[in-house]
Amino acid sequence: MTRTIIGIDVGGTFTDIAILKDGVLSIHKLPSTPADPSEGVRRGISEIDAGEADYVHGSTVATNALLEGKGGRTALVTTLGFEDVLEIGRQSRSDLYDLDLDRAPALAPWELRFGLPERVDYTGAILEDLNPAAVDTLLALLQDAEVDGVAVSFLFSFLNSLHEDKLLSALRGLPNSPFISISSQVIPEFREYERTSTVVVNSYVGPVMARYLGELEKSLGSGLRIMQSSGGSITARLAAEQPVRTILSGPAGGVVGAFHTGRQAGYPDIITLDMGGTSTDVSLCPGQIKETTSANLGGYPISVPMIEIHTVGAGGGSIARVDAGGALVVGPESAGADPGPACYGRGDQITVTDANLVLGRLRPAQFLGGRLALDENRSARLIGELAGRIGSSVEETALGIVRVVNANMERAIRTISLERGYDPRRFTLIPFGGAGPMHSCELAQELGIPRVLIPTHPGILSALGVAIADVVKDYSRTVMLRGEEINQVRLEEEFHGMEGQARGELGQEGLPAERMAARRFLDARYVGQSFELTIDCPDTSRRGDLQRSIANSFYRAHMQRFGYADRTEAVEIVNLRLKLELEMEKPQVLPQEVGHADPSDALLEEALVTFREGRLATGLYSREGLTCGNRVVGPALLLQLDTTIVVPPTWEGTVDPYGNLILEPARIPQQ
Repeated sequence: MTRTIIGIDVGGTFTDIAILKDGVLSIHKLPSTPADPSEGVRRGISEIDAGEADYVHGSTVATNALLEGKGGRTALVTTLGFEDVLEIGRQSRSDLYDLDLDRAPALAPWELRFGLPERVDYTGAILEDLNPAAVDTLLALLQDAEVDGVAVSFLFSFLNSLHEDKLLSALRGLPNSPFISISSQVIPEFREYERTSTVVVNSYVGPVMARYLGELEKSLGSGLRIMQSSGGSITARLAAEQPVRTILSGPAGGVVGAFHTGRQAGYPDIITLDMGGTSTDVSLCPGQIKETTSANLGGYPISVPMIEIHTVGAGGGSIARVDAGGALVVGPESAGADPGPACYGRGDQITVTDANLVLGRLRPAQFLGGRLALDENRSARLIGELAGRIGSSVEETALGIVRVVNANMERAIRTISLERGYDPRRFTLIPFGGAGPMHSCELAQELGIPRVLIPTHPGILSALGVAIADVVKDYSRTVMLRGEEINQVRLEEEFHGMEGQARGELGQEGLPAERMAARRFLDARYVGQSFELTIDCPDTSRRGDLQRSIANSFYRAHMQRFGYADRTEAVEIVNLRLKLELEMEKPQVLPQEVGHADPSDALLEEALVTFREGRLATGLYSREGLTCGNRVVGPALLLQLDTTIVVPPTWEGTVDPYGNLILEPARIPQQ
């Protein structure tokens, strides 16, 4: 008998729990508690009575602390003369034509940025030793400033960390015990701006995350793991030391769950659509989960490995309004969990959920399995007031709200597909989150995506992804190799050192390092280029073959990403990346035998539902009542605890052997 694994995903509106026991999945869902997310987690665990279990948590605490500016009071210590690197940054602008563009304020304000006399050159040689007297002065200043966190980022510390290590030892003696991060441990890579930004973010959110995880461990025990932005989990202690790696924790769980579901069903090329209460996250997986090390969240560069996820402010709770020019606008502001959509009865702001309710696409007495009754009259009254301001009917206004939010999500999918050289017509759309399956068919139709795969439990797919995520630890090192320097001996020496460090650290955490598989990657670029692409490290013993294999892999990646590749130009290796993985248990779903196509056993009733084509008689089905082979022809609504699936008039769906619903444009046009 295997140990129970519980995945927990805290969203803006709901807290989702996936319980995986002996390969069998069960689910639980309850409203989030934004004031204290851990309260909802503890309440949910008490309601399911899980007993002895391992917990994996997709946390939004670090994300919210960064975006809401609620992190700790943070100081930056750097090489003398480089105190303003956070202010200088790069010359790139997020909006080229916005003359009033304001940059995000530095997380370490000018009065808390300190430069120490020390210098290491570009080869790692020490030119100027760290001055002990300057360190003593710094400690006194930090103590007087009463900082919550300290970030240390010396120039070229990624080549020689001696000065950062010495300062770390001294900082640990501060009486107020601030949260301390040093760049040579968090991200030992070149590019001083991005490296400094990353380590400052780590110290900024560190005190908040450490307190949260400490309290959560008291409730859940030491078997707690935290989801990373890269799609793998780590122990709570490691997450508390490097919380910057959990910034996109929850959305990463959704991509992992969707990719597992799609691959199991025979669709490895997918586009994920995670539409929750506050935002929509989209990611493209061309046979594998794609990662990046050049993310930007809230205006702050973060250079740790993350799943490539694009986020827009489009969710079930996104607020609809009329702007100064008289246009209908939806989002990015959200009603969240409190007060929530108007139909929840506590607020009076119109949201996407209210529009779907007025259109009949949500059933007021069957929302969340009947545990939360929706006030349809309240939504209709408020949308009616909005309709009067724009000179439209209630139904036309509700349809307009849905069309606008769909357009926002459509742009997001184009950003990760067409703008990256991928044709969305070659992919399968996997929607999840509470609201994703309501909008997916209309989105797929606009983008030419041939099919939509709805998982068995789409509303808690992020929690499932968190539960089944492998234990993963990422390491990196800047090497700057070109020409004859690229050889198997040098690469093996560097990777061997990284693996030794990794297995030692993981062993201290009680993880079976000997069972963890190592994967090697290279950040490569044309010589002198200002950006890199990550490729697999080839396993080749002969030097000529090694260099040729690396170059060919880079040329292919460059062609895919940018549409061209110059095979006459030399390639250099900038960074080495190591990923250690421990595979975790996945739910064992046995395929069912295909039965009859008639879904009438699952039919509950018929109701009038509004679509683009008008107000149509629509079949309402119980999702749980459908069996393998059942074919549902639109218009139809499929009701289940964690979501409602909308099948438009020109679509039809078939239940596959794994319980997924495969939706495609109808083979026979509807009359």
